[in-house]
Amino acid sequence: MNPLLGDNTLKLGLFCTNGSGAALTLVPEAHTTSWDLSLRTAQAADRAGFEAVVPFARWKGYAPNRPGHKTGTVLDPFTWAAGIAAATERIGVFATSHAPTMHPIVAAKQAATVDLISGGRFALNVVGGWNRPELEMFGAPMREHDERYDHLAEWLEVIEKLWSETEEFDFHGRFFDVIGGVSMPKPHQSHIPIMNAGGSPRGMRFAAEHADLCFVIVQSENEAHIRQQVLGYKAMAREEFGRDVKVWTHTVVVQRDTDAEAEAYLRRFSVEYEDTESVDAWMRLQGIEAQTMPPEVAAAMRQRFTAGAGGFPLVGTVETIADRMEMLSAAGIDGTLLTWVDYDAGLADFTRDVLPLLEKRGLRAPAPVVTA
Repeated sequence: MNPLLGDNTLKLGLFCTNGSGAALTLVPEAHTTSWDLSLRTAQAADRAGFEAVVPFARWKGYAPNRPGHKTGTVLDPFTWAAGIAAATERIGVFATSHAPTMHPIVAAKQAATVDLISGGRFALNVVGGWNRPELEMFGAPMREHDERYDHLAEWLEVIEKLWSETEEFDFHGRFFDVIGGVSMPKPHQSHIPIMNAGGSPRGMRFAAEHADLCFVIVQSENEAHIRQQVLGYKAMAREEFGRDVKVWTHTVVVQRDTDAEAEAYLRRFSVEYEDTESVDAWMRLQGIEAQTMPPEVAAAMRQRFTAGAGGFPLVGTVETIADRMEMLSAAGIDGTLLTWVDYDAGLADFTRDVLPLLEKRGLRAPAPVVTA
């Protein structure tokens, strides 16, 4: 069974280890893109009982005319996933695909292959595509916002037919024409779990209709407000599409002996050592005009993105981090993807110190023994 379907109340995953991580920082201890780091952290998370390891997809960095810029130095998610799947035993392994950059026939074949390598532990994170310079490199149109989700829905429909149909089929849609469509072998799983991070109203509807795991950026520190955000997503899926979905989010972990030390380190890497070139380039790509916001709002948004792509902060002592994770779970969050500046040390500390507290609080069962 795919571990994403397991019994732990709060599931855990690694995020962004196929690149230089989620933080846009110049702090010396931040890692660079490395297969060795991807491999050893995935194996450590596997031993610890994590349910998922999720890469991101990027074909071009944020900074214009900088081919070697670190934000564009990212390992391909599908071939990366195949390697991780072969080197782990129980953890769920994702690939991430931006629909305009890959034909669905290719995506279906590659996904089925990784699922077979993993013995049924694969999942697919689907994205409509938003980075204009990246899409231009492919000669793919930058579609109007809502149309991106129409395209993504049809892209996914073709893939799911290729996974399930045993006879050749023709498909004639708005975006794709497939004549004699077929893809063999089939995946190990009868249904490969789908993740999508829809934040806009149209994106939320797409995820509620098509995704099993709806990925959100938590918009508040208040449990009641978070619960409202999560329950709204789940209610839409249930009431409009008759589906039960899980809601996941991503987080930035800073574990220290005191809350003050953790907050000081958060400021160190996300403010004092901010990778200003990368952050400015990202804001331009998003069309964000900071000067139109109140200064304190712009500064807070900028720091949160710098720290980890807008991830919810798990910053403090072991007890503080466990408390905040328990709060997320109580608010309805089903899974959290974790990021650190230093993944090796951060994952080791988290596994040693935080996991036992989550087990004591009934959020997770002890990890099974892994032989790898």
